[in-house]
Formats: sequence, C-alpha cells, structure tokens
Amino acid sequence: MSAPPKLDKRQVADFYKQMLLIRRFEEASGRYYMQGKIKGFIHLYIGQEAVAVGAISALSPEDYVISHHRDHGHALAKGLDPKKAMAEIFGKATGTSGGRGGSMHLFDLEHNFMGGYAIVAGQMPIAVGLALACQMRRDDRVVMCFFGDGAVNQGEFHESLNLASLWKLPVLFFLENNMYGMGTHVEQTHAGGKDIYLAAETYKIPAAQIDGMDVLAVHEATTEALRRVRSGSGPVFLEALTYRYRGHSASDPSQYRESSEVEEWRSKDPIEQLKSLSSQAGLLTDEEMQDMESKVEAEIAEAVQFAEDSPVPAPSSLHDDVYA
Repeated sequence: MSAPPKLDKRQVADFYKQMLLIRRFEEASGRYYMQGKIKGFIHLYIGQEAVAVGAISALSPEDYVISHHRDHGHALAKGLDPKKAMAEIFGKATGTSGGRGGSMHLFDLEHNFMGGYAIVAGQMPIAVGLALACQMRRDDRVVMCFFGDGAVNQGEFHESLNLASLWKLPVLFFLENNMYGMGTHVEQTHAGGKDIYLAAETYKIPAAQIDGMDVLAVHEATTEALRRVRSGSGPVFLEALTYRYRGHSASDPSQYRESSEVEEWRSKDPIEQLKSLSSQAGLLTDEEMQDMESKVEAEIAEAVQFAEDSPVPAPSSLHDDVYA
C-alpha cells in the first residue's frame, strides 16, 4: 500500500474501524453458522473489506447500493445497524426484513441499500432500472452495483452494460474479482482472465482495474469514477482484484485452492496494510487502534446478543408483505 500525498487521520481511522467491523462481523457469523444458530446459506466477505469500505465511503448517503449474495460487508459499509443485520441473518423478527431475507438478502431502504441478490447477475438489471429512475428524476443520485466475476458470463451482464451505455445512466458497475466463481478459477471460466474490465470497452464504458486489497486506492479510484458518472457522461466500470480467504460459502472447505495461494493473498491483508501505514505515518497510535478494536469487539458482541435475544417471526405473520 502506497500512501497518497495527504492522509486525513479521521478518514484513515474511519476506514480502519469499518474494515475491522466487517471482519469481526463475518467471523462471528461464521462461528454461529457452524453452531447451527444461523440457517441456510452464508457467504463470508473476509478478505474483501477494502472494496466495500473504500468504494462506499465515496458515495453520498442518498446514493444507492445494490449487491450480490456476499452482501454483509456492503450493507455494513452503507450504514446498516449491525444489530439489525445480525438479527436478519439469524432469521429473527427484529432483522432488517423481519427475518425473511436472511444472509443473501439484506435490505434497508432507510440507507438506500437496495438488497443483496442470490441470483448471479440478477441485481444488474435492477441497478439499471434504479439508475434510469435517478436520471428521470434528475436528483443527482448514482447507483453502485456490486457483482462478482461469475456474473460476467451471464446474459444480464451484457444487457445491463449495453442499456446503461446507450442511455448514459448514472451507474457505477463494480466488479469484485476474487478469482473464484464458487470453486472454479476465473481463468477457467472467462476468456479475459484477470482483465475482465476490458469487456466494458465493447460498450464504450470507461473502465479500470484497481488493487482491491488497498482501501485508499479503492477510495481514490471510486471518487474519480463517481465524478464522471455524476457529470452525465454515463456509466463507469471498475474491476477490483481481491480475494476471499474462506470458501465460496461457509460450508465450502475450499480444497480447490493451494494453501500457498491463500497465504500469498493474506500477506496483502487490507486491514494489516492500513494498520501498518497508519503506524508508519504517525496517524494512529497503537493505543488508538487497540481502543477501536475493543469498541468493535463490544459492538459485535452486542449485535450477537441482540440477535440471540430477539424473537422469531410469529406464525400469524406468515402472509405479511406477500403480494399477489
């Protein structure tokens, strides 16, 4: 990680705390899933924290974020209450969607977090629709659409980029390339290999590839991309090269990866990189970082306790919010 000319202590501290919050939230989620307290599927974001924090911190509160099945990190970076998010993952009535959405479908209209989507690339046409609404309302909002490398092989990917470019919609397409779609390496599934961003040029969309393990680089690139999107020039495409330390889902032993590969990426850990830079630059003392870590640990413990103490949805609410 290279330090930009000017580093703001408050911003660096905020980035550090947010990434740490996501990391600890995910570690807790993984533990309680293994204990059987969290049901269904759960996909952990551990290792990719710099992308969510660096990108979403460049948005305005009014902007929209729409995500994929690995959505916890995006939700927390957008401002969702960790207690309500954890309760939702636990399937409790106090969750953001009353326990009906679960891990892959966190949603919070108050924070303009428009949901995680389990269908690969299914969120992309919705992002285009949101961006069209923003354009028609002329409200200066933008849509940040996250998706993984598995989504680029779906028809919705191409349809979405094509329409967004034709109509010059205010959407930032954000590819989190963590190298694996489930258990298959991206070089075995996409002809572009590790340079997927070049596909956007076919649709005349400006695109760039960035270091997704460097929160400062992600923030800088996203800030510049959003400046262009807000100018009315149309969409921008960013590809962040990143890595998930755990398997595709919490039940995936990840035996298709060499341990040396995982360790190589762990050496680029986004939290440790920022911690080291902060210390070297004299921005944060060890005591300050330890204080933030203690506060995050307490916040996660409170979120878990809230989720465990919350009631499950009442049987009488079975047909609530069901439309026909």
